[in-house]
Amino acid sequence: MRKEMGVFYVSVSILLVLVLIGVIDPDALERVTADIQTFITGAFGWYYLIVVTLFTIVCLFFLISPVGRIRLGKQDSKPEFSRPTWFAMLFSAGMGIGLVFWGAAEPISHYAVDSPTGQLGTDVAIRDAMRFTFFHWGLHAWAIYGIVALVLAYFNFRHGERGLISATLKPIFGDKVNGGIGKVIDVIAVIATVIGVATTLGFGAVQINGGLSYLFNVPVNIVVQFLIILIVTVLFMISAWTGLSKGIKILSNVNMGLAVVIFLLMFIVGPTLFILELFTHSIGTYIQNLPAMSFRISPADPDLRAWIDGWTVFFWAWWIAWSPFVGIFIARVSKGRSIREFVFGVLFVPSVVGFLWFSTFGGTAIMLEHDGIAAISEFAVEESLFAVFSYFPLGFVASILAMLLIGTFFITSADSGTYVLGMMTTNGSHSPGTRIKLIWGAMLSAIALVLLYTGGLQALQNTMIAAALPFSVIMALMVISFLKAIYKEAAELGIGQIKKQRR
Repeated sequence: MRKEMGVFYVSVSILLVLVLIGVIDPDALERVTADIQTFITGAFGWYYLIVVTLFTIVCLFFLISPVGRIRLGKQDSKPEFSRPTWFAMLFSAGMGIGLVFWGAAEPISHYAVDSPTGQLGTDVAIRDAMRFTFFHWGLHAWAIYGIVALVLAYFNFRHGERGLISATLKPIFGDKVNGGIGKVIDVIAVIATVIGVATTLGFGAVQINGGLSYLFNVPVNIVVQFLIILIVTVLFMISAWTGLSKGIKILSNVNMGLAVVIFLLMFIVGPTLFILELFTHSIGTYIQNLPAMSFRISPADPDLRAWIDGWTVFFWAWWIAWSPFVGIFIARVSKGRSIREFVFGVLFVPSVVGFLWFSTFGGTAIMLEHDGIAAISEFAVEESLFAVFSYFPLGFVASILAMLLIGTFFITSADSGTYVLGMMTTNGSHSPGTRIKLIWGAMLSAIALVLLYTGGLQALQNTMIAAALPFSVIMALMVISFLKAIYKEAAELGIGQIKKQRR
């Protein structure tokens, strides 16, 4: 048992060092993370763009490849969940704090504060703001989640491997994944996951603080954010103690209900026609410009390059860091589906839902500013959503519901995160001990607090970019391993032209 817990002890030790440095010398941690972020975005920004686009291309390829007929499980197995339930689970997995935090903030920032093309406050700026928002939350984002989930589900359900990242690399490393190489791979995955979830919790605490500040003049500072994280930590610890089937299931249903209510409320009382037209137009510009946006690095324009580093590279890093967590969840609920159906469901359904969300909240924020009704861009990022609500009927009610939604997402993300981290650090056990989950819960909250204490939102972003880089390499290896295994099996099954090629 102690040998199997090696990943747990190593991961916790590394993260404890990070926490201690943040407490003892926060300035040093802020300086180091900023330097690392500057180096990575400057030297590897191109790499993030290429590797994420390749993940997207691989996923889309399986929509048309004969290999897409292969199931994630035995070939005669049936899905465990109906399509509507499965789609709801996918939505719940991706509809986290980030979507609420950036729902109004990102589009209005692109439109009025920091444009991706240099256009500010114009009709062209509206178009550019929405297409780049769609870009950051669309197919590329879900391809990152999808590729990890697809590889995990394939090896776990079809080949009976353990639910570990390292186990997916057996076609490349062989039995070495059961030794030191596998441990290193799993430690990197754990650290990336912890940083990714902790960053999201930090965003959640900041936005709850922003809502309290906007509505009740509560000061925005680390003390208030500490109290918010402390309260929510106790709540998700209770949820984790009750077990996956009870706590997460109940909270997921609450999340879905609150998200639907807030969305419909804004859609109905807001500029409904404008939202629908903006959604339709933005879908077209997104599709039309997708190839160019995917490889846009602007090497000769420092201002645009800084924008790409601060937005696109940051989001790609965020999704990569979250991908072990979300990937394991999606894999678990996708057993029995064909690869083709999996790719379509994971890439397109959540993307369209996200596009509707941003068209509603971001589009309304842009309309208020464009028509001279309100300067939403002048509010702090964490307050922008609440500022939008204040200009419509039932705005106070919507703000309260939004804070409740952020709180329940906070609890659900941390609760699910403790389970996934427990599984990743107990040799793939589907029933990690409560003590392990509680330790990871405390660690997630501590790191979120340390990062906020050392530099606020910027420190969260810096650390995210640094943590994601090594795991992106592992993801690339996972893709190679998966392609090697799937085409070997396809040849044995005689799927498509592969069998003829072998002859």
